[in-house]
Amino acid sequence: MPIKFLAYDYDNTLGLTEKLAFGACCAVVNEVLARKGVEKRFTPGELMSRFVGRSFLGIITELAGEHNFSFGDGELDRLVLEEQNRVIEVLSAQMEPTDGVNEHLQEVQGKFGLAVVSSSALRRLRACLKAAGQEAFFPADHVFSAADSLPVPTSKPDPAIYLHALKTLGADASETVAIEDSRSGVLAAVRAGITVVGYVGSYPEEERAEASQTLIEAGASFVISNWGDLLPGLTAKGLLAA
Repeated sequence: MPIKFLAYDYDNTLGLTEKLAFGACCAVVNEVLARKGVEKRFTPGELMSRFVGRSFLGIITELAGEHNFSFGDGELDRLVLEEQNRVIEVLSAQMEPTDGVNEHLQEVQGKFGLAVVSSSALRRLRACLKAAGQEAFFPADHVFSAADSLPVPTSKPDPAIYLHALKTLGADASETVAIEDSRSGVLAAVRAGITVVGYVGSYPEEERAEASQTLIEAGASFVISNWGDLLPGLTAKGLLAA
């Protein structure tokens, strides 16, 4: 079937958010660990390396299981909100779009249905889209959050958010292409039956070869580092007409 929809991850795919967000997230994580009597502390880089592509809820619940602590009534909800607030404040002030992506979005707007499919909270996604000048490309009902758009919050690599997006858009997996920068994101889309293109343009040059291999092994059809290569790559794979 012809490709009708392009579904983009947000963090470090459409916007350069990961380092900024993990810096703010790391502060909250370390505060929680200290209050729970856990000696372990993370640097932002360590947290990002281990949990890239994961939501704060997924991170903190995994650490709770790992270090055998629990949360009181309403505590987890308060922590999720606190982390969102800190991250949004930083991103609203400092984030930028990935190199060349807004020009790419201008090129594909009107040719395909465009959607954001992310593990991040809707408040965060909307703040990022506004800060990056990308609101006009993504209608509100085409922005999907694994943290907020589902009956039960989850996180990639669970394919639930992609399955929900397909149902909401009225799209078939075979007519959709996802663009993802992380292993967990690629796995989520692949498990939903969607063709995936890996994006490594936000990685440092010296890390791109290894990142590309990781995304290919997770199931990406091919990998790009420049947005101008997306449509030609899809054409070369026979997914778009020449």
